[in-house]
Amino acid sequence: MPPLAAAVIALIGLVVIFSAAWAWQLKTENAGMVDPIWAYSLGLVAVLYGVLGNGDPVARALTALGGLVWGVRLGTHLWRRNFGKPEDARYHRFREEWGDKAASKMFWFFQIQVVISMLLSIAFIVPSYRSSPLASGWIVLAIALWIVSVAGEGVADRQLKNFKADPANREAVCRVGLWRYSRHPNYFFECVHWVAYIALSIGTPWGWLTLLPPVLMAFLLLKLSGIPLLEESMAKHRPGYADYMRTTSALIPWPPRH
Repeated sequence: MPPLAAAVIALIGLVVIFSAAWAWQLKTENAGMVDPIWAYSLGLVAVLYGVLGNGDPVARALTALGGLVWGVRLGTHLWRRNFGKPEDARYHRFREEWGDKAASKMFWFFQIQVVISMLLSIAFIVPSYRSSPLASGWIVLAIALWIVSVAGEGVADRQLKNFKADPANREAVCRVGLWRYSRHPNYFFECVHWVAYIALSIGTPWGWLTLLPPVLMAFLLLKLSGIPLLEESMAKHRPGYADYMRTTSALIPWPPRH
């Protein structure tokens, strides 16, 4: 199937999924469930491109499997974190600020997730349509980056979850494990994950487009919806977090400053 046709199918599917998610949050008043749905749906897009693509079979298989496992792991983690819990503070803040227009604005906010997902899915569609076989070195690099990123994000999520599970840490700042070296190690490894698909696209005419997903993810996390909104609240309400911000790297793991 031509790549444009596959992209149109992915776009229609995402619009349907996020529209249904929007309708669901109208009843539950918990827009935070869009997070796991985003991860799950993007993993499905990776499989879609891997199946419909007509490129190198190895590149297609690695893309589909890598995207699917990443999406299932992250989506399941976010589902367990958000389901049955109060709405994420970021979305609750939007709902309060939008007031009577919250329903309509939330719909378009959910559709923005479709646009972001389509841009990120460039990482999946380019290697799925590469015409030349992958060199073994690039295969090894892609697999290594994928393992490090997905495993690292999983470790960071587990460390934070275990820290929060201790009642003694209710008002404390997590500085254990990877969180000693980065305020958001999970976000760092999330960005690294998208770099893996660059290795799968080396040598293709459109390979340069795979630079966009990791850059976009880093921008979203550093400047838009990730770190700024989260840390604005944390610095105000969590004792010691302002000091944590002064001494610890925001994203890239690095020894803390004194």
